Amino acid sequence: PSLDGVEYLAVASREHTDHDLDYPTRPPAGGDHLGIWHNCGVYTVPLLDEAAVHSLEHGAVWVTYRPDLGAEAILGLTGQLLGREKLLVSPHPDQTPPVVATAWARQLVLDGPDDPRLEAFIDRFTDGDAAPEAQVTCQGGIGRPPADPYGR
Repeated sequence: PSLDGVEYLAVASREHTDHDLDYPTRPPAGGDHLGIWHNCGVYTVPLLDEAAVHSLEHGAVWVTYRPDLGAEAILGLTGQLLGREKLLVSPHPDQTPPVVATAWARQLVLDGPDDPRLEAFIDRFTDGDAAPEAQVTCQGGIGRPPADPYGR
């Protein structure tokens, strides 16, 4: 499928910081971040934006959904993505669209969890050229995603 709708964003800085940051997009698609990253996986709780951005710097893709998306839609989304490498999946309380796919300096608002552009975005932008530290690990950071996040 075509990747119509991808927003290409300018990222001005990528310094390490210990401060809470106010990013221009929700969820953020790059910028200054914590010195530690989130371990990739499917999470049932919101992540720290500043750590998730560090994962994006390493080439991860972050798929976020509105917490009120609905159990069936969340199960469908997380089920199709469980076990993928270099992927973060989590609810994001500050986003308006139902599902958003984010890579470093790239973002795509999706119509829902079954939007065919999701897989194409993940395939194209995982360890993509825009990620300043593509190919760097997505493990050894913080967070422990549950092995069976929604009791499949």
